[in-house]
Amino acid sequence: MKMWTGRLKNNTNKIADDFNSSIQVDCRMYREDIKGSLAHSKMLKECDIISEEDFEKISSGLKNILEDIENGKLEINYKAEDIHMFIEEELTNRIGDYGKKLHTARSRNDQVALDIKMYIKKEIKNILNLLFDFNNALINLSKENTDTIMPGYTHLQVAQPITFAHHIMSYVQMFTRDIKRLIDCYNRMDECPLGACALATTTYPIDRFFTAKELGFQKPTKNSLDSVSDRDYIMELNFDLSMIMTHLSRLSEEVILWSSQEFKFIELDDAFSTGSSIMPQKKNPDMAELVRGKTGRVIGNLNAGLIMLKGLPLAYNKDMQEDKENIFDSIDNTNMSLEVFIGMMKTLKVNKENMRKKAEKGYINATDCADYLVKKGLAFRDAYRITGEIVSFGIEEEKSLTEISLDEYKKFSPKFEVDVYKYIDLDYSLEQRKVYGGPSKESVEKQIDETIEELKKLKIILQ
Repeated sequence: MKMWTGRLKNNTNKIADDFNSSIQVDCRMYREDIKGSLAHSKMLKECDIISEEDFEKISSGLKNILEDIENGKLEINYKAEDIHMFIEEELTNRIGDYGKKLHTARSRNDQVALDIKMYIKKEIKNILNLLFDFNNALINLSKENTDTIMPGYTHLQVAQPITFAHHIMSYVQMFTRDIKRLIDCYNRMDECPLGACALATTTYPIDRFFTAKELGFQKPTKNSLDSVSDRDYIMELNFDLSMIMTHLSRLSEEVILWSSQEFKFIELDDAFSTGSSIMPQKKNPDMAELVRGKTGRVIGNLNAGLIMLKGLPLAYNKDMQEDKENIFDSIDNTNMSLEVFIGMMKTLKVNKENMRKKAEKGYINATDCADYLVKKGLAFRDAYRITGEIVSFGIEEEKSLTEISLDEYKKFSPKFEVDVYKYIDLDYSLEQRKVYGGPSKESVEKQIDETIEELKKLKIILQ
């Protein structure tokens, strides 16, 4: 018998039952559901709505159900409508009429909202811990490569010299912003909806501040209608996860390029690579490719959630049952992607010589050549034009800027002297880029130190 029978006299059609059921998805929230029910029953007792004996029976029964699920003695019945009904039915089967008192002054609407909030709060902390670990792995990689010169790119064309450390630290900044967004999301959603009931609270003298504190929330939600219909936090988290995955996807693309035969900037460890079923020479960056592919899936989950929510009147509507599958999928894929990338970054090998060779071949020091002429008194646009002509000459003669003779330089401008070779030396060029946020060793080391301190402070906030 359905727990909600009374108004409806006929049984639900089996297809409708299956269609209506969500237990295959929401079963993962059994801990949160039991924890919420324990807090609710304790509040009912404190407010003299149920007796001490009622509470002891309910509390003991719920704890036993949790223990039995955890140790495998109790299997979740997937024929139940949802995890909430399964636990309540199991409780009533075990303790009789005492179990029927648990749902006093509560609706599944505020119960569902509570469970998903509690589950998401837990998962945000898990993802934050992974992001901290990932940033630490990237920072350690950067520390080892502050002298590793590589070409910086725009439009995927060789642009200016940077270091591998500077490049990797740019991703650290991205993931640090992701950490801040998740902390903001956590703080914004840290309000307890329990006690809103179906939409208009209850006539029982309940204490919502008690349950909020008992369940680790900062405070109860302010409006009962909003409490049961709010899914902003799910959309916000899905956006935050979409940004994390987008950043991982960008890094995936670079890992794929860098590990190719054309670049040979890095080599992935065998533990994070696959082979080919027909070509024995292949070593494929499948993990990075999968992350790149899963990013579209997570972004799709965000879009599906927004479309589900956009036309709903207040308060609760059954459409909202569709929120969980999308966010659970996004959480699972983000967790897996971060775990894979942490291992991949910790074990990859950096081919420093190949990076430097590529930097030396692409006229990457052309801007430095132009800046040299500016320092000799030319306007930048004139210096830019002359340097462009020199690059064209070098390409025709198959000479790098360092291989062009001083006599050849002077044909383009009498301002050139022998000291030009110092200015266009890659090491010198990098060393001079000491501007805050720049790629010089000094600047990158300062960036690393400041970021480490920033992450420490963010971790304290999380705790």
